[in-house]
Amino acid sequence: MAALLMDIQDGIATITLNRPEVYNAFNDPLSYELQDALKKAEKDTSVRVVVLTGAGKAFSSGQDLKASMESGKRDLSESLHKRYNPIIRAIRNMPKPVICRLNGVAAGAGCSLALACDLIIASEDATMIEIFVNIALVLDSGSSYFLPRTVGYHRAFELATKATKVTAAEALQMGLVNKVVPAAELDAAVQAEAAYYASAPTKAIALMKKMLTKGMTEDLDAVLDYEAYCQEIAGNSADNAEGIQAFLEKRKPVFKGA
Repeated sequence: MAALLMDIQDGIATITLNRPEVYNAFNDPLSYELQDALKKAEKDTSVRVVVLTGAGKAFSSGQDLKASMESGKRDLSESLHKRYNPIIRAIRNMPKPVICRLNGVAAGAGCSLALACDLIIASEDATMIEIFVNIALVLDSGSSYFLPRTVGYHRAFELATKATKVTAAEALQMGLVNKVVPAAELDAAVQAEAAYYASAPTKAIALMKKMLTKGMTEDLDAVLDYEAYCQEIAGNSADNAEGIQAFLEKRKPVFKGA
């Protein structure tokens, strides 16, 4: 059975972690297959939006600890640099929106993976947990970056140091996810979001993704300059011309993502 599935239809690339028997825990092959899938989604000009999800009951339970034990003691720093960090960077540098279809538990690196996405649509059954402290490890795969920026330092400290399991409803209240729906409605909700972005001005959204990330760390002057730089690029896009023409003609714009 393939550890990862990828399907591309109507501008939507759906990437599914496919190790349901271990709650989509990451072993080496899955890590590298996900890196490859994200590269493919970035390079494929037909892809306008990426959906990331897990097969079965879980989104991802993080690192496969059994696989780690079987392979002997490993260099954890090297593992992060080679396996997980490239995945997080690929999602954040992806010039297309990445939607997390949070179908179940997201634990450890699986939680980091969800937080790295641009939009999170969660099933009512989903949970998130920064489980690292339970085996005396620290946050990794970007959680120490995303978590405090999303919920604030004090709440992030509590979630990290107590491995508090957060329900979907609590995650929505904290701002960790964008939307929570009944499990039976998850596919329809994700499809609606993906369809929107598949027909949106992809270049402008890619620029805004970079701007918002930069805006979390830069000062106002730097952000103002970067906005001006990005606006010039957006203003010279084919989609901008189409948007203006559609406005003047009082019709809905047909964006091509260019």
